[in-house]
Amino acid sequence: MSQSTHPAPAATTPVIEIRDLHKAYGQLEVIKGVSLTAPRGHVISLIGSSGSGKSTLLRCCNLLEDSQKGDILFEDEAVRWQGTGLARVPADRAQVTRLRTNLSMVFQQFNLWSHLTILQNVMEAPVHVLKRDPKQVEARARALLDKVGIVDKCDAWPGQLSGGQQQRAAIARALCMEPKALLLDEPTSALDPELQQEVVRVIKDLASEHRTMLLVTHDMRLAADVSDHVIFLHQGRIEEEGPPAQLFGAPRSDRLRQFLSATMAD
Repeated sequence: MSQSTHPAPAATTPVIEIRDLHKAYGQLEVIKGVSLTAPRGHVISLIGSSGSGKSTLLRCCNLLEDSQKGDILFEDEAVRWQGTGLARVPADRAQVTRLRTNLSMVFQQFNLWSHLTILQNVMEAPVHVLKRDPKQVEARARALLDKVGIVDKCDAWPGQLSGGQQQRAAIARALCMEPKALLLDEPTSALDPELQQEVVRVIKDLASEHRTMLLVTHDMRLAADVSDHVIFLHQGRIEEEGPPAQLFGAPRSDRLRQFLSATMAD
């Protein structure tokens, strides 16, 4: 891999910073000027109703979607853009690839490769993208699968695992890249309640290790338990944000109170 000339970040430099981000699909603007900061070792949770822009914001952060305005910075390095409005795209694809190797995303639907065993799934990107030694990667992959409680499934195929086991494998795969931050997009929403708890336990363990995470979730209890900061999105804007005790214990906005009342009643 090519070496970056970007200076090493200070310990206080946020891992991720988003400033006044806007995202539109044609005439439909879905992110309307959102700013957030993810300090090192902090868990930032994004909550809100369906269509509020949570997952889109996460995909913009990982550069899976192009945004039309605003800045995205990783450890103080700003993504470089060319063009404006709907024609704006990253100016340096090599920069995008390099930055993405420091971010690992866990999707709602697992996205494991069906033609690879669980161990091969976890090893694939570190070996073929980061060009790391396969023997060292295998040792780390097995340790991570042990960490998430499915080391006995190394030689199984994804289709042989339950949804909860597949999501834990996906988390192990993300961790094997040794990312600076984990981005989790509704990691429990495709699972039934019993299997959700398997994944929740893993996320809580990761939070206790002070890993930097951006978490989109519909699980208010999880957000309250693991977050350092919670952001409530409504119609593409930040309606309210703050520490979980404040948002869940004493919400200020009527919209957040309505949302929590409906969510807690489910």
